Order: sequence, then C-alpha cells, then structure tokens
Amino acid sequence: MSEYRMGTKCVQAGYTPGNGEPRQVPIIQSTTFKYSTSEDMGKLFDLEADGYFYSRLQNPTNDIVAAKIAAMEGGSAAMLTSSGQAANFLAMFNICECGDHIVASSSIYGGTFNLLAVTMAKMGITTTFVSPDASEEELNAAFKPNTKLMFGETIANPALTVLDIELFAKVAHAHGVPLVMDNTFPTPVNCRPFEWGADIVTHSTTKYMDGHGAALGGAIVDSGKFDWMAHADKYPGLCTPDESYHGITYAEKFGKEGAFITKCTAQLMRDFGCMQSPQSAFILNLGLESLHVRMPKHVENGQAVAEFLDQHPKIAYVNYPGLPSNKYYERAKKYLPNGGCGVVSFGLKGGRAAASTFMQNLKLGAIETHVADARTCCLNPATSTHRQMTDEQLKEAGVPAELVRISLGLEDKEDLIADISQALDAIAE
Repeated sequence: MSEYRMGTKCVQAGYTPGNGEPRQVPIIQSTTFKYSTSEDMGKLFDLEADGYFYSRLQNPTNDIVAAKIAAMEGGSAAMLTSSGQAANFLAMFNICECGDHIVASSSIYGGTFNLLAVTMAKMGITTTFVSPDASEEELNAAFKPNTKLMFGETIANPALTVLDIELFAKVAHAHGVPLVMDNTFPTPVNCRPFEWGADIVTHSTTKYMDGHGAALGGAIVDSGKFDWMAHADKYPGLCTPDESYHGITYAEKFGKEGAFITKCTAQLMRDFGCMQSPQSAFILNLGLESLHVRMPKHVENGQAVAEFLDQHPKIAYVNYPGLPSNKYYERAKKYLPNGGCGVVSFGLKGGRAAASTFMQNLKLGAIETHVADARTCCLNPATSTHRQMTDEQLKEAGVPAELVRISLGLEDKEDLIADISQALDAIAE
C-alpha cells in the first residue's frame, strides 16, 4: 500500500477482504475470543503469537483501522485509543517514567498543556515549555540529562501556530530523544510529520478524521525509525526485560518497527484500558474514506473566511497561516503546501460584548466545544469554556476576551461568509 497515493490509502488501506468476505470493515463487537487450548492462549500472553484474547488490548476492527492510519502517515505500526488526550498520554508515558523530563512547545491545546504541566507532573514527569518560534540555541538550552522526548503540534489548537518540524526534530535527535507530534489539525492529507523528521505521531481522530462529530477517538502512529537500542540507557522500558511479560525486551524482540506500539499495547493499554470501541473504530473508518475529499473543502472555506475577516472593519486581528500577513505564512508554505485546516481564530474590536453579540447572531455556525466537523461550529472561550477567568487572566492564557474560534465546515463558503457578515452587522458601532 505504500506506493499508492493518499486518496487510495484513505479508501482502501488496512483491509483487503478475501473471497466471499465482507466488503465493508466488519465490526467485531466482542470482548473476548475463544481458543481450543490453554497453550494456544498462553502463546498470546507470552507475545509469542499473533491474535486476540481480550478487546481491552486489541480488537480486529480496531487493528484494521489503525493499519489504515499507519499507511496514511507512512508509519510502521499504529494503535487506536479512546480519545486524542489518551493518545498523547500513552505516547509520552510509554517513553517516560517518574523522574524523567519532557521539552514541549508552549503553543499546544490547553488540555494537553494541563496534562503535561499538572497531571504528569504529579507522576514525577516534569516539562519545560518552549516557544514554537524558539531558536536552535534556545531549544538546546531546554534539554536536561533526564529529557526523554520532545512534543509539539503541527498546527496548534487554538493558537494556529505552525511548528518548525525539521528544527524540532534536529534538536531532539541531537539529544538522542524522539520527536512526538500531534498532527490532528492538518491530518496526513495535508502534512506527514515523519517526512520532516518526527518519530511518533498522535491524533485526536474525533476531529477531521471522523469529521462528523460522531465518535470520540485517538490514534498513535510509530515511524519505526527511532533506534531505541542506540539510546538504551535512556529507555529502560523498551530496552530492558519486562518481567510482566516473562522478561521480553521489546526493542530486541520487535525491532525499531514494532517495539513502541507493542509495548504501548501490551503494557499500557493492558493497565490503563483506554481503548476505542469497535463501533467507534467502524465510524472512524467511514470518515477516513472521505478525508482526502473533505480536507481541501475545509481549507477552501477556512481561507475564504479568513480573507473576508481580515478586511472587515470590526475585526482587530485574524489568526490563519494561509494569510500572507500571518507570521507563519512562509513556514506553512513549506510544511502545508496544500493548506492546513479549516479553523480560524480572530479578535473583535468590541471585546467581550462584541464577541457575545456575534455568537448570538450566527445562524449556520453552532456554538460548540468542538472543531473539525462537517458542520461549522464556533466558540468564544471568554463566555463559555473560560468564563470563570477575568479579562487579564484570559489574556495571560492566550485566549483574550475578544477571541472567537470558528471551525469552517463543508457548507458553501458564500453562505458561511453571508452568515458571518450578518452576525458582525448586529454588533453596535
């Protein structure tokens, strides 16, 4: 499947039915799997044979869809999780343990920031946050002897900063650690971070990959290129025997291509249980089959709305890397030549009151805590998710009171612009 183009992979990768088998991916809605002998099942528990014994670890439907995502990203192996948040946690915790350190871009989704800054810190894993625009020298300065990985988002949610993947990968590899990239917003249709040096990619499949707001999910993809054994002292979890699996050393038994996902599945999914349901994986696959068709339309609508807002007298600023005036425009042309996504954020000159009026008068754009949907959705953090914060606190958090985030769906762009225009007209001068 590696020689096929993206559209073909979206439609056909991961599953090739045999003679007389279902054309659609089958939903294996079963928690358990039957075996003839205890010895047969024992081989699975010893990681000596392929197969399934309990859907908390692996399920055939999930593996088919994960294989499709791996093919789309150009990776060696993948796994599905219950959410994008779970994917990021498992991807990082699969590498780190108590006493370790992470270097991460400061411009990332707020939930992931909190995961790193608060929750994982309670587990003894600390993080140094760096600017997505940091120089090579500044990035190098953030590393410590116990740093085990570097993390960033291709396009940040909701700041829409574009990461310099090549630079972050160069610095990470100079320190002998992998670069983990959240590629949710561009999807592999618009960016494949492995081609720029990233080692592990994560997704909130809830967003564009599903694309219809139907099923929560996440995915982790391994490039299969990071040499864990070359840095064995840094990664004992992968490079020393795991006594919970009879002393298996993942990096030795499964090699660069399989060690990371095998450990993440056999050890962390076993212990944390944040798996995706087969039904959700089936729904995700339906979304993946049209992803290559949908993403250009999202980008087209995002670009059109950003250009409209950029010229409107009631708009203070627009964040969208497809605008020539945007500070990430040149970087976006390099990493996202076909465009990035359909999410635009902007500020209203009238502040909180203007944002509230704008939101109330939208007809097509639904007020939701969601993005990357077939339907346009919109959010003003100051009056919803962040309403407990003062204007000063909002500014410090990077979501000032006047900020609106709009995710352009698949509607006609002329209708979207007309709806946005009439909502802006409702704001008093």
